[in-house]
Amino acid sequence: MTQSFIHRFQPGSAPGAAPLLLLHGTGGDESDLLPLGAMLSPGAALLSPRGRVLEHGMPRFFRRLAEGVFDEDDVRRRAAELGDFVIEARQRYDLAAPIAVGFSNGANIAAALLLLQPGVLSGAALLRAMVPLSQPPAADLTGTPVLMLSGVADPIVPAANATQLAAQLSDRGADVTHRTLPVGHQLSQADVTLSRDWLASLGQRAAA
Repeated sequence: MTQSFIHRFQPGSAPGAAPLLLLHGTGGDESDLLPLGAMLSPGAALLSPRGRVLEHGMPRFFRRLAEGVFDEDDVRRRAAELGDFVIEARQRYDLAAPIAVGFSNGANIAAALLLLQPGVLSGAALLRAMVPLSQPPAADLTGTPVLMLSGVADPIVPAANATQLAAQLSDRGADVTHRTLPVGHQLSQADVTLSRDWLASLGQRAAA
């Protein structure tokens, strides 16, 4: 199944560091977020698949009908495929359950994976995420750490939509930290700093 996704894997060099599942935005690929992953958690194993859906030649992780309007049947199908890939990759590369770091479309599929297959991910940093499923299942995400970073000037993700996603995750028991930054849709240095510090705090908690 690991062959079903074009992907890159970088073995970890820091014992105990949680592996990161890097999920790119629309038009990205399996190399896009590797530098970000290395900045966020130096020495962590990095697993970075390429989305299998093409929109005007640009890779994505699921289909959309229009900007902000998702094909939810496809979201469910693609999340299942990604979950299978993660499980298989864990066996192939001898990995613990990864923490997803997703940007935009990648954050949305990570959120869907949390809601549809609890336990596949050990946590997620969702950068510019929006609601992937209007009626998600009653998943048990008790204690799952989730960082959401939204942009106050984001033209793609309405503030109410991001708030709704945070509520969906919190209502299912996730430990959600949601911050809205004075930025737009693109990533900023604040995203890097906050995500890095959040991941470090998780590592310290696990080691305690």
